[in-house]
Amino acid sequence: MHSLSASPAQSLPPSKLSQARSFLFVPGNRPERFAKALDSGADAVIIDLEDAVPLDAKDAARTALAQAWPEFDADQRARLLVRVNPAGTPWHEADLAALGGLPGLGALMLPKAENAQQVEHAAQACSVPVLPLIESAEGVGQMESIARAPGVLRLGLGHIDLQADLRIVCGPDEAELAPVRLAMVVASRRAGLPAPVDGVTTATTDAQVLAQDAQRSRRFGFGAKLCIHPAQVSGVHQALAPTEAECAWAERVLAAEAQAHGGAFSVDGKMVDPPVLLLARQMLQTPRASLA
Repeated sequence: MHSLSASPAQSLPPSKLSQARSFLFVPGNRPERFAKALDSGADAVIIDLEDAVPLDAKDAARTALAQAWPEFDADQRARLLVRVNPAGTPWHEADLAALGGLPGLGALMLPKAENAQQVEHAAQACSVPVLPLIESAEGVGQMESIARAPGVLRLGLGHIDLQADLRIVCGPDEAELAPVRLAMVVASRRAGLPAPVDGVTTATTDAQVLAQDAQRSRRFGFGAKLCIHPAQVSGVHQALAPTEAECAWAERVLAAEAQAHGGAFSVDGKMVDPPVLLLARQMLQTPRASLA
């Protein structure tokens, strides 16, 4: 993982959130939903102080979070992120100050991240890892430097806001955003970060659309997806996991390698070389959907 040098966050142990597959949003002004979100099966829960909270309820949401914090145990706190309001808004610095008083917080989610300085400032202010959301043309343009900023946990894609900022009208397959998704995966890999987090699926009751979206995330190299409803969690885990057929193939590859004793070999009529062996090992190391 990318070093957190020059930041107070550098002394933190590796976050469990680095391998989380599902990130479930819950409104920060609905504290009665916090425990339900944590019990949903999601790997991580995002308490949202930004878009889910009306402008006149920002202060109340921050207070509700602080009051609820003592109710969370250490494991729950490690699974929690808080999405603050963006840099430059009237609530940003107050959000950062409040998060500094939440011991054990897993990470901070920084929406509309547009430069490395914003990320580093948030990491230093709260002494927690930061998950920047790329949601604007400027964010895309600065993605490489953002990925390398001290304190970054992994990158996330806010593709709804990005479409609006770029004035893109996407089709159902979102092919128009393919260059951005690939660039995010490349930036993450170059910075030594875990696989990035893909955006939400707004169709909360359509399992087929969710599966298609999450399968696209996996094909592009994303390791996780944002969720806006608890019903989406299991579908995301299923789609991001290797299939039974893929796992069986990977097991055949590794079994054939053991029999080959270092020589060349093939599996299912196809040559196996070092990149194929690496792919097989990675597949078997990926969590299965049954473990969700």
